[in-house]
Amino acid sequence: MLAAQLNPPKEKPVTTRGTTPMSPRLTIAVLGATGMVGSRVTAEAAARGHRVLALSRKPTSEHPNVTPVPVDANDPDAVHEALAGSGADAAVLTVRTHPVDEDFLLGTTRTVLDAAARLGTRVLVIGGAGALRSPGAPDVLVADNPDYVPAQWQPVAAAGVAQLRTCRTHPHTDWVYLSPPALLEPGPRTARYRRGTTTLLTTPDGRSWISAEDLAVAAVDELETPGRDHHITVAHAAGA
Repeated sequence: MLAAQLNPPKEKPVTTRGTTPMSPRLTIAVLGATGMVGSRVTAEAAARGHRVLALSRKPTSEHPNVTPVPVDANDPDAVHEALAGSGADAAVLTVRTHPVDEDFLLGTTRTVLDAAARLGTRVLVIGGAGALRSPGAPDVLVADNPDYVPAQWQPVAAAGVAQLRTCRTHPHTDWVYLSPPALLEPGPRTARYRRGTTTLLTTPDGRSWISAEDLAVAAVDELETPGRDHHITVAHAAGA
């Protein structure tokens, strides 16, 4: 089982967080900036006054805080040049492929970590829920649990597990892997969410969900006020 391949730390208490107080202006490079998550992280960071480099094959933006940077994530030299030339304080990796291409995902993750290690840049990887432990069954990863991952989605979940393993085994240590809950989709921005570490967050009725907008809030909160955990997760807050 995939669960046997990871040794996650002890679970931390869940807290409820919102947007953080004003923080110093950061330069944030977002790889995959035109995707569902990447576009929202870009918008959230820019709205808070941070300078954002929108990295993708065909980036576009009219926001004054966003600089579009055409980059092929398959090109390690181009990724390194984009990060080095910008003086980025942090890089956010949000790339995904449909259908899943695990080799591309892991290669891109290593490329970003390699560049960040040379530059001393913090990395936030927005990954998958499959790498989390199942509620009530800590020895079973969500990727191995058919209650959360139907057979057709298992390759996607397995790729997320492999991506976290890539982070854990890389020499660069200044990274955090953000797992969304079981369901991630466009929705309202409430700026309220529950935060945990290595176990999937659910409501009492078993729902595990967050809007892409609130995931972006959590991602930028983490960049502004970094925590100590390498693996975190967030979910919709009750009453939001």
